[in-house]
Amino acid sequence: MATKMVMPLLGQTMEEGTIIKWFKNEGDQIKEGEPLLEVLTDKVNMEVESPEAGVLRKILAPVDAIVPVKDPICIIAKADESIDALLADEPSAPAEQPAAVGSAQNTASEESSRSPHASAGAKVETPAQPQAAVAAEGRIFTSPAARRVAKERGIDISQLAGTGTGPNGRIVENDVLTYAESLPRATPLAGKMATEAGIALSGVAGTGERGKITSADIVAAQAQPAAASALTIGSVIPFAGLRKSVAQNVAASAQTAPHVTLVSEVDMSACVAMRNKVLPDIEKRMGIRISYTDIIIKAAAAAILAKPIVNSSIQGDNIVVHNQVNIGVATAIEGGLVVPVVKDAVGKTIPQISAEVKELVAKARSGQAKGSDMAGGTFTITNLGGYGIDVFNPIITPGQSAILGVCRIVEKPVAVSGEVLVRPMMNLCLSFDHRVMDGAPAAEYLARLKEILENPYLIFM
Repeated sequence: MATKMVMPLLGQTMEEGTIIKWFKNEGDQIKEGEPLLEVLTDKVNMEVESPEAGVLRKILAPVDAIVPVKDPICIIAKADESIDALLADEPSAPAEQPAAVGSAQNTASEESSRSPHASAGAKVETPAQPQAAVAAEGRIFTSPAARRVAKERGIDISQLAGTGTGPNGRIVENDVLTYAESLPRATPLAGKMATEAGIALSGVAGTGERGKITSADIVAAQAQPAAASALTIGSVIPFAGLRKSVAQNVAASAQTAPHVTLVSEVDMSACVAMRNKVLPDIEKRMGIRISYTDIIIKAAAAAILAKPIVNSSIQGDNIVVHNQVNIGVATAIEGGLVVPVVKDAVGKTIPQISAEVKELVAKARSGQAKGSDMAGGTFTITNLGGYGIDVFNPIITPGQSAILGVCRIVEKPVAVSGEVLVRPMMNLCLSFDHRVMDGAPAAEYLARLKEILENPYLIFM
């Protein structure tokens, strides 16, 4: 039976997706579960599988198209099956409410100006109209065709406010095209990515055909040092894309889970000594430079075995203690925060964890991470030590019950066996969901983690 496939919901906060690539052409055979297309969500690029076997009869959303969730993207059917009925269901551009008296003819006037039957030399003069593109309540009046072209090209229609040449100052398709011509040439996807990342296209070098800016150019621009794109006083940052997704997630977590944060100070002397001792050999044999974060990931996973309640989540009327320790590593990227996940951290060595973390972080920062790289986390670690932070209150990742904040290692005078010695000290900040556990089990987990880091051989026991 012919099926109209729709844009799937690939994340809880996803509202629309951008078609990056079709792996099949119209007329190709496809199998159920076979990768069919690649979609850019508000977080990462994800491959979308075919929901059934058949033939890709019609692609309804081409590459670079921005499609709302649940809107159709293609038709899958048998090779000899009629799809006329499904094609007939495709809606035309929505009608728009009149902006003012007489504006009901606006769209018709715009369309007639492009009609092949219009007289070549005919010139229609209309009296000058006041600029009324923005209503009192702030609405910008545009034609359906103008909205469609603006969306396809990743153009913020509000940038054209007050410049419409249509009746009553309405923004028409030609206004959008004229505005687009004044911008550096970019693919629709690159334009959308630049808008969401707050990157000015004028400062991006295009590597595409005839200098066109591509999505790869935007990714490269995002990877440049922060100083190259530093904000200035008075800057306006688009509240969209990843930044908006992060905001929604942390707000939902803060409002849903009652957070409590415990802080414990750890003497990292033995940990520092262990790292310094094994680092040269691991670098020589494996080409991997392990970090303190890698060691803490392994130690945190080992401590969970002693207090598994921190590796749990609320699911309906149950608290589910997960049977695998999958540790998310909070990673700052341009425009927001992502959390790639190290699966089964208990069963991996520190060098294996180190290699995996480096790969996941690199993919996240280059925009190449997949949904599977971000999925399945049961516990999260966020390290702000590199920024000189001594204490903070991390917000729990939605769907989890605890998050570990790691602070800087700093030498301090401490009392050791009646003597004052200088030791490398570090604070650990554990935020936990008080619905899932009370203070005692959370404190017991933190105490066990402190014990492991102060006696790092326990990681391997």
